[in-house]
Amino acid sequence: MTYCVGVLLNEGIVFASDSRTHAGVDNFAQFCKMSVFERAGDRVIVLLSSGNLAGTQAVITTLRQRAAADDGQPNLFSVGTMFDCLTLVADAVRDLERRDGPHLQKSAISFDASFIVGGQIKGDSPRLFRTYAEGNFIEASPETLFLQTGEAKYGKPILDRVITPTTSLSDATKCVLVSFDSTMRSNLSVGMPIDLLRYEANALKVTHRRRFESGNEEFSKLSRHWSDGVRSVFRTLPDVEW
Repeated sequence: MTYCVGVLLNEGIVFASDSRTHAGVDNFAQFCKMSVFERAGDRVIVLLSSGNLAGTQAVITTLRQRAAADDGQPNLFSVGTMFDCLTLVADAVRDLERRDGPHLQKSAISFDASFIVGGQIKGDSPRLFRTYAEGNFIEASPETLFLQTGEAKYGKPILDRVITPTTSLSDATKCVLVSFDSTMRSNLSVGMPIDLLRYEANALKVTHRRRFESGNEEFSKLSRHWSDGVRSVFRTLPDVEW
């Protein structure tokens, strides 16, 4: 299991992903699930991956190889809109599913690779999408400002209560981290490190990116403050009348 989230705001986009993967209760590992394609002054494209690790890594590697090739074919560094980027991601997912899917089915394993993809290309506005294993996708909107993959249910109520289009990037960043804290408390298959990136609209470069390792004091302090605040508010709630 994993947990990834992207939040689209008037000020920009916040991305975050955990790093835990597992193939059974005794086989946990850590892999970064955030990939960044950046050409300063021209574009920033961020992918957060979930699903079968071999599948998602194959998709990212395919996209990087195609972007590095000088063969005249469309790639993440040559297309002109974020929508075109999503088409390239979907094409890569389908290409690899056609290649690997039949072999995986022999072992009752499905090719499962989904992504949150967002960013900005010069001349286009910041946009945020979520792709599915079949290669289709949806886009964030003023009515649906954040998109999640993986273990989404524990963090969603917090995002629902806080996030609006005018929420600041700073507040959205805290909200996203609290949603991770709540998720990790309820599901051990989601775990640190947490990769975090904050993209400011029209910057066309990455200026804020960091990783929270296990035991990070700043994250622990945020977690304690949130827990204390929830308990404090709970104690002020009116009693139920019988």
